[in-house]
Amino acid sequence: MAEFFDKLDPKHVAMIEKQPVFFVATAATDGRINLSPKGYDAFRVLEPGKVAYLDLGGSGNETHAHLVASQEDAGRITIMFCNFNRPALILRIYGRGVPVLPQDDGWDDLAANFTMLSGTRQIFMIDIESVQTSCGWGVPFMSLEGERETLKKAHRQSDPVEWEAKMAGRTSSIDGLTTRATTRYIAGD
Repeated sequence: MAEFFDKLDPKHVAMIEKQPVFFVATAATDGRINLSPKGYDAFRVLEPGKVAYLDLGGSGNETHAHLVASQEDAGRITIMFCNFNRPALILRIYGRGVPVLPQDDGWDDLAANFTMLSGTRQIFMIDIESVQTSCGWGVPFMSLEGERETLKKAHRQSDPVEWEAKMAGRTSSIDGLTTRATTRYIAGD
């Protein structure tokens, strides 16, 4: 049976910290719904009512586009964690998010919560509106074999000037929604 909470409690935080993967869903008024898996050590609980995660440059920038798309839907985001071990549990965070780019005010304070990964283009900060847990009994047992290093390796090997030029060209989503490009290559792990 599903339970709702106003914010994360210590049991939720403990579960989140053990998960090697989480899923992010966003939607604008029109167009596709975006659902993305995320890995690495990229998620942080900043306080019981606020979370954030690092976003590395990839094939698109849909989450950013959806979070800034329109006033009525601005910022809607859902984060989902599944416990693939015991105890069975699914945890969803519903909230409003904003992208914070390296050139933005507040970047340095927010970034201090993370170990930077090469290719980080932004951090998404999310104010929690509600938290939902459900049984997760239909989720299989799975074990982590290891992280894929391919994305981090590709970013580490990138020429910073070429990387910034590539990111500067990514100013719209697949549905034509506007995004802001990062202006700074982040070197990290």
